[in-house]
Amino acid sequence: MSTSADLSLDARAKGLRAGAEAQADALPPLLARAEHLAGAVLLGDHGRRRAGMGDDFWQYRPAQPGDSRRMIDHRRSAMGDIEFVREREWQIAQSVMLWVDQGASMRFASSDALPQKIDRARLLALSVAILLVRGGERVGLTGTTLPPRRGNTQIMRLAEMFSTNAEEDYAPPEHRAMIPSARALFISDFMGDVSEVKLALTKAADRGVRGVILHVLDPSEEEFPFKGRTIFESVGGTISHETLKANELRDRYLERLASRKAELQSLCTVTGWQYGQHHTNTSAQSALLWLYGALASGGYR
Repeated sequence: MSTSADLSLDARAKGLRAGAEAQADALPPLLARAEHLAGAVLLGDHGRRRAGMGDDFWQYRPAQPGDSRRMIDHRRSAMGDIEFVREREWQIAQSVMLWVDQGASMRFASSDALPQKIDRARLLALSVAILLVRGGERVGLTGTTLPPRRGNTQIMRLAEMFSTNAEEDYAPPEHRAMIPSARALFISDFMGDVSEVKLALTKAADRGVRGVILHVLDPSEEEFPFKGRTIFESVGGTISHETLKANELRDRYLERLASRKAELQSLCTVTGWQYGQHHTNTSAQSALLWLYGALASGGYR
């Protein structure tokens, strides 16, 4: 005979199973879209192709003042009147840490024709991870949950971690266990408490971590097209505000949004990070190209 405790356990088990199955169902589409997007990006150079310590030949270049005579490739130089240096490829894999805001505010889309901010953020983060892993880098999450590693198994783990949602409206960035001299990518709408972002970037800078902030917004959040009687509610349902004249809030809202952008840009300048914006009605491929270039331009030294 079943007891109430047995029924309760059974109900919880069924709920956990349903949640697990829903997450598992979401993984293949996310992975497929990320693989497709990453595959559409034509990388002119290999992710790690830069001069440095290594065994593999990279390129010949004309000798420059200050080059050691031991660097001269005499066989190549004998083919002409210019001395050439044989450079090897930098082969030290670097660590790149990702943080994607999983807060409820990211689960917003102003139209069914647009992706939610979190969907675009997850797609871009996973696509960047795929490109970096293909380039030989180690990729993981900020914090201690998933340390940077290489390989396709790590991509699967990242996809799984990106498929969870935070309960709070605004999830703070993770700032624990920053790996010294690593790189980082933070993707969010940055609508929450900016002091948490300051703390994370300050701690990162103290450990020599440089990175990129990508500010993801729905186009309606840039335009504020609301008029008349409007009820504004947070996606998580914890905040609600009703107004009869929404258009009168437009100037104040846009001023605060501009102030938040300026604050983030200033914070990036101080800490040596790069700031970028992306709107969900624009091309994911162009955003991925910019992200990959921004992460690479700072060097992994």
